[in-house]
Formats: sequence, structure tokens, C-alpha cells
Amino acid sequence: MNERPLEADIGVIGGSGLYALLDGATEHQVSTPYGPPSDPITVAEVGGRRVAFLPRHGRDHRFPPHRIPYRANLWALRSLGVRQIIAPCAVGGLLPELGPGTFVVPDQLIDRTNGREQTFYDSGAVHVSFADPYCPDGRQAVLRAGEELSPVDGGTMVVVEGPRFSTRAESRWFTSIGGTIVNMTGHPEAVLARELALCYTSIALVTDLDAGVESGHGVTQEEVFRVFHENTTRLRRVLLDAVRLLPTERTCACGNALDGIKLPHDLP
Repeated sequence: MNERPLEADIGVIGGSGLYALLDGATEHQVSTPYGPPSDPITVAEVGGRRVAFLPRHGRDHRFPPHRIPYRANLWALRSLGVRQIIAPCAVGGLLPELGPGTFVVPDQLIDRTNGREQTFYDSGAVHVSFADPYCPDGRQAVLRAGEELSPVDGGTMVVVEGPRFSTRAESRWFTSIGGTIVNMTGHPEAVLARELALCYTSIALVTDLDAGVESGHGVTQEEVFRVFHENTTRLRRVLLDAVRLLPTERTCACGNALDGIKLPHDLP
């Protein structure tokens, strides 16, 4: 049994440009059965809550989307005591009205990745409910925190393998099947959180219109990084306010996702 003391109850998994979210944080090296996480985890107090921050790609952005150690990241946060996760990310808009600078709090997900390890259960028949990928209480906290930014309430995130961006034909197809935003990291992050009975909420910042939405140049990495950087201050404010608004007692269904199911390894 892992005897590690519980250090935090809220986790933030940061995307591009959010590597210094918490001030005055302590650093924790965490080992997991799935190898090391993307980076050491920093923990600090925010509004009376203990918050753990993990840079998804590593502080030096060394992990591309298809090489992020997703299982180690989620396991490490859970082993520190985390039960609720807010996961900011950069996305492309699949609709003309979802232009750069728009915030979206998605409520659905379509997985178009391939070859990623997306479960902790490598043996045995274990099936966890995933009909609603995001925590309803977490979504409400983020929406309230971002009211002044008029975030879009709901939407379907299409998660692609990457690291390349979509073709115009792919982009139009994603829209035709109900996608509203497109991203490279939202899966398997969300389902691994569910397999650990964690509350998981995504807050998506639109950095570009995807290739199929309008004619002209396609999406570029420079454009994505520039728009994310321009909005980092606003996103940081929403994240910190959302942390304060998350319920201290979980009453959603996320915490019961593993009822009757045993984890493959012991956790505190």
C-alpha cells in the first residue's frame, strides 16, 4: 500500500504556456507503476484549497501530444490525494463563431486517436461508464468563474492523434459528425480520470479556426502559441476562481465510477 500523505485535493493539468500557474508552490517527485509523470508536481494553497499543478507537456514542452505519459500523470495526481481536476487546453474552432480567444466548456468528446494507452486495466474485463465525460459540478464551477468572458456552455471536443493538424476534409468531417472544437490531448486524459473516479473538467481556449472552417492558410503552430500566450492571464484568472468555486464535498456521480471495481494497484 502506498503510504504517501495526501497533499492536494484539486489538480490542474496545464497546457501550452501555463507552466507557472501557482506561486509559492512546493515541488513533489512522484513515482507511479506507469513511470514518471510529465514533470514534478507543484502544490500550493489557493483560496483555502490545496492545488497540485502538472504541466501536461513538461515545462520544456518535450512531450508531443501522442507521447505524453497520460497514465503516469493521472495516477501521480490521484496518489497525492487529488479528486477533482481542471484541465485547460488549446483547441481549434470547428464553427465560424468559435474564433480565437473564445472559451468553451465542453460536455462531450469524440475520440479519433489511435495507439494510445487509454486504460489502467491491461487485463480482465473492466468497463467504466463514460457517457458523460466531464464532471457536471466542475463544469458549473468553471462557467461561473468565467462569466465575464462569456464562455460557451457545452460543445463536443474531437480529439485527434496529432502531432499534425487536420486536413480541410477532416476538419469538415469533424463538423459534420457534431464536433465543435478539435484538440490533441483531451483523450485519454478524460477517460483515465474517470477510471480513477476523479472529477474531470476541461476548459478549452480556441486559438484558431480549424482548416476546414475558412479558406486561406491552414493552422500553424506559431498562431496557436501566440493566441494562447495572449490569453494566459485571462485563463489563469478563470482557473484560480474555478478552484475556489469547486464543491468541497463531491455529490456528483464521478466519485462512484469504480463502485464494485478494484484498481490494478493500491492507492491511498
